[in-house]
Amino acid sequence: MDRKSVGLVQSHTYTFADADEPLVLESGKTLAPVAVAYETYGSPNADRSNAVLICHALSGDAHAAGYHHPHDKHLGWWDGMIGPGKAFDTDRYWVICSNAIGGCKGTTGPASIHPKTGKAHGLDFPIVTIRDMVDVQQRLITHLGIERLYSVAGGSMGGFQVLEWALRYPEKVRSAICLASSARLSAQGIAFNAVGRNAITKDSAWAEGHYEGDGPENGLAIARMVGHITYLSELLMDSKFGRRLQSADRLSYDFSTEFAVESYLNHKGNAFKRRFDANSYLYMTKAMDYFDIERSYGPLNRAFADIQARFMIVAYSTDWLFPSAQSKALVHALLACNKDVSFIEVDSPYGHDAFLVEEDRLAQIMAAFLSGGEKADVLGGHS
Repeated sequence: MDRKSVGLVQSHTYTFADADEPLVLESGKTLAPVAVAYETYGSPNADRSNAVLICHALSGDAHAAGYHHPHDKHLGWWDGMIGPGKAFDTDRYWVICSNAIGGCKGTTGPASIHPKTGKAHGLDFPIVTIRDMVDVQQRLITHLGIERLYSVAGGSMGGFQVLEWALRYPEKVRSAICLASSARLSAQGIAFNAVGRNAITKDSAWAEGHYEGDGPENGLAIARMVGHITYLSELLMDSKFGRRLQSADRLSYDFSTEFAVESYLNHKGNAFKRRFDANSYLYMTKAMDYFDIERSYGPLNRAFADIQARFMIVAYSTDWLFPSAQSKALVHALLACNKDVSFIEVDSPYGHDAFLVEEDRLAQIMAAFLSGGEKADVLGGHS
């Protein structure tokens, strides 16, 4: 086994809420029971003050590192960042990752079985928000005996959760790492999500959200294709695919898949439909659309007044889904509130996906930020 791997890991489930004390969502709707799938890596120290929470992006899950069985070919989605000697050093930190509410990888969502009907919730499942995701994580953290997180980190939709954590539970977050994210999704981002949702709901197999079996696989594949375009930069697509044809330089003069980039997107769409639930895609993208710090906490230059966390904001030069200007707006707002914030823009050709791809460069940045917090604690800079 690789010394730097966390190795074999086990998934866990925490269940809470019942008819007498349901989870009250931001919309006012209630939900019970709520199951939360999560994994942990490393070990807690005596007072559990070394806990780091990892928040996943749109299509992520609780499996952030390691593997589930000896022949498992699917390492956790951030395996390069979590482990002994890595950015989230499991010799130092107790790392936790849970599947977001509304997801489809063990946490209660639209594909979960409704206790009264014995069937999947489908669209009877209430709309969830980023705040709801964080509230559920907070219940899990309390269950695990953690009073204050050493850090919370995530990119994209995970970055939304990081920001919500620092704003909603300021006393529970010592440091925060927000990657490739912003104070809200742009109109262009909402538009791409809307196209993806329409691809799903216009699929005849969607059945108004109450499908059984495979469901709207074609619609989900198209939604993923559209979304994946936003994750890549124009520079990367040109260098990786250009206008290259699949077979020599012969044109077929029909509507078959001819260009290499078409084949790539088809592959991504087909792979995604085998591992994700279509209704969860609707709910996750809607939660992203709704997130808006100013609507929830007031003008951005005053919204961070009560946070206690040190912040690290990371942007990527070719990310056009969450461009650097949006990250800089967060930095300016934090500085306006006299908060401790570090910022770096990483020059990368990988677009929005860079926070998942550029692990070596990101690891150095985050390890330094996290160890800086340890030094500050020794010096009495942070309690």
